[in-house]
Amino acid sequence: MKAQHFREMSPDEREHRLDEMKKHLFDLRSQAVTEKLENSKSVTNAKRDIARLKTVMHETQNK
Repeated sequence: MKAQHFREMSPDEREHRLDEMKKHLFDLRSQAVTEKLENSKSVTNAKRDIARLKTVMHETQNK
């Protein structure tokens, strides 16, 4: 997802989305350990999306 999409969300939506993304990352890591993960790049993409969301959340807190 793009950072602009996160900026358009409300703070409550961002919190909810962050929780969902963390759960998804946990599931991806579990699949990677059990060798059921088809695309190893998806773990990296999930981490980057979480970082983007946290950056946007931090930007809005400091304004």
